[in-house]
Amino acid sequence: MKCSTRIIGIGAMSVALSSIAQVATDSGLQSTPRRSTPPPSTTAEPTIPERAQIDEIFKQTSLGKEADERRLHLEWRQLANRIANDADIIAAKKSVDYARTDLEKRQRLRDYYDLYYGRMREMASSSQMKSALEQLRVAHISQTSQRRVRPVEDASLPSPSPTPKKKQKGGRLSKFQGHNG
Repeated sequence: MKCSTRIIGIGAMSVALSSIAQVATDSGLQSTPRRSTPPPSTTAEPTIPERAQIDEIFKQTSLGKEADERRLHLEWRQLANRIANDADIIAAKKSVDYARTDLEKRQRLRDYYDLYYGRMREMASSSQMKSALEQLRVAHISQTSQRRVRPVEDASLPSPSPTPKKKQKGGRLSKFQGHNG
């Protein structure tokens, strides 16, 4: 039994040595190259997009509510900076100060906000930015409404939210009344 295992062991060793010898030979010496797999094609390689394409992909996809709001805010600031020095916008803003009545002042403010946000809306690149600018315009114009005074004129505008009153903590008199006791 020992002899048969040695013969099998020697046979396995000769097979292993012959396979190592085949690997060690130069492949250029073989007359017929043996390939079991087809050569890799050049179309199988993934294409890497350019940096500008990657930027556009991230601009289009949502990164979350806070990131979208931040992106809109940054674009709004860029638009506001671009139109801040326009002569007609500056003139419209200054004309508000020269209004004689409250009604005239509110109307000039509305005209200013319409002009201001209209210019930004023309320069806006996305529909999201345009809708955000419209919301800001309506919010600013609604601050000029006086529904109790002129309900017919301001009926189409949303009413402004009331500002909360500050709570008084007792005042001076309460401080001194405690010490007289």
